[in-house]
Amino acid sequence: MDDLVSIRCVADHFELPVSTLHYWERRGLLTPHRRSGRRYYDADQLYRIALIRLWRVTGQLSLDEIAGALSGVATRTPADDWRETVTARIAVIEDRLAQLDTARRYLRGLLDCPRDGALDRCEGFRAQVTLPAAEPR
Repeated sequence: MDDLVSIRCVADHFELPVSTLHYWERRGLLTPHRRSGRRYYDADQLYRIALIRLWRVTGQLSLDEIAGALSGVATRTPADDWRETVTARIAVIEDRLAQLDTARRYLRGLLDCPRDGALDRCEGFRAQVTLPAAEPR
């Protein structure tokens, strides 16, 4: 246990509040070593923290998804295969990217509308909107 890093050093390095590390521990995501009641992390736990932070920030995984993925990493059992979690998240992200691409194209099209008119009267805007058919009288 000589190569342990204090919780304060870990929090500062990963730009996390100490309370986040405490919370992740309560959730069962981390298992720090204890010395005189203080938390310290070994290299395996530091890599785990880096992975959790990466997944939270860039992968947009929930803590429940992370817990499931990490249990698969720890146990290496087929039932807890972390690849399923990652594959599912990739699908969600790809859907979101498609939505954002559509929104970007739509908003760029709005920039072609004249500045002096109301946006709902803009020909470009109206051309992009499908209206319901009028009901017969």
